[in-house]
Amino acid sequence: MKILFPLLLLACALLGFGADAVGAPADKVEAAIVQHVQRDHERSLALLKETVDINSGTMNFAGVRRVGAVFEREFKALGFTTQWIDGAGFHRAGHLVASRGKRGPRILLIGHLDTVFAEDSPFQSLQLSGPRAGSGPGSTDMKGGNVIMVHALRALRASGQLDRIRVRVVLMGDEENRGDPVPLANRALLTAGDWADIALGFEDGDGDPKTAAVSRRGSSDWRLEVTGKPAHSSQIFQPDVGDGAIFEAARVMDGFRQALSGVPNLTFSPGVIVGGTDTALDPDSSRGTAFGKGNVIARSVRVEGDLRAISPAQLAMARTTMLGIVGRHLPHTDATLVFEDRYPPMAPTEGNARLLASYDAVSRDLGFGPVTAINPRKAGAADISFVADRVDMALDGIGLMGSGGHTVDEVADLGTLDSQTARAAVLMYRLGK
Repeated sequence: MKILFPLLLLACALLGFGADAVGAPADKVEAAIVQHVQRDHERSLALLKETVDINSGTMNFAGVRRVGAVFEREFKALGFTTQWIDGAGFHRAGHLVASRGKRGPRILLIGHLDTVFAEDSPFQSLQLSGPRAGSGPGSTDMKGGNVIMVHALRALRASGQLDRIRVRVVLMGDEENRGDPVPLANRALLTAGDWADIALGFEDGDGDPKTAAVSRRGSSDWRLEVTGKPAHSSQIFQPDVGDGAIFEAARVMDGFRQALSGVPNLTFSPGVIVGGTDTALDPDSSRGTAFGKGNVIARSVRVEGDLRAISPAQLAMARTTMLGIVGRHLPHTDATLVFEDRYPPMAPTEGNARLLASYDAVSRDLGFGPVTAINPRKAGAADISFVADRVDMALDGIGLMGSGGHTVDEVADLGTLDSQTARAAVLMYRLGK
């Protein structure tokens, strides 16, 4: 039965959506949830500013811990049991884990505390430029998502619904620059994934509130090292000299392009290359040096890049193809290709599609319009990928929307703060039913 609920109309208008956008109004509990979200708007903004104004570049361990302490305070106030996972063993600040509930579906909420902005970055605080825009480091990626998480849970508690679900929150301290060894850095997240039935990730996706992620491409690094026979340049291509390292590297790179550039949702990108007589490329800093002369055939080339695939099968296919191309050497050259895993793919599944359908229904019922799947080419890798194959269903990209992530142009669309919070809260309420 459709009931015209004035309170919900008011809430939607205050959230930046006109009353004409309201479709089938929600039940009284859902209307109350939306009301609590709207009432907490200024509190949400204050928490966003408090955390954005703390620099938490991944390698600023003290800053990451300070942001973790702020969110720990918020979760404790909601009755969560919290634990700080010290990161000394994997050379990072650590992670925050918070747990609550004894009945209902097991829901894992995923976020992260760190940003890409170093302690000496000039981009250090949240600056409001009107009611709908806030520029600041990590405002969308992803302190805004963490704030939405907290206030969705606050709205559930205020409406008496939080006890219907079991919740575990994992806020990683090294999402932007993973600790080493990776299995130890990921242990808390993987353990939570094994516990959970459902995983929700609060990254910002592609910045469009009309989309959410049922899949994400995985990310891995690759390193190509090529050698050739050094000699006077006048002798290149001779049977006893060969083609040199630079021509071999060029052959390999173009082979990758010809074989793989047309595969849907697969990308590979050589990000840095050095070549010459003597070369060096530091894998940690990605800084390289090269010495060579125009009249000497290059002896060495080093290339580093990344590879992104939508599924484990596609990743395996791409790696096999790349290795086959590398193996067909030009005369008097040699080459090796090494891969290093970073993020696994979050493959699209039927369970993920069902969860998106539920989220879409929530959005329509609250008057915020339909939500469709993000094109995986428009969203990067995220922590949810590590647990997506361990849960029945997973959905990501439901955090604070905005643009310019990972740059000094990062701007949060504050007009989506309440609407994203309301959608997440009502989704969890329905999952608890």
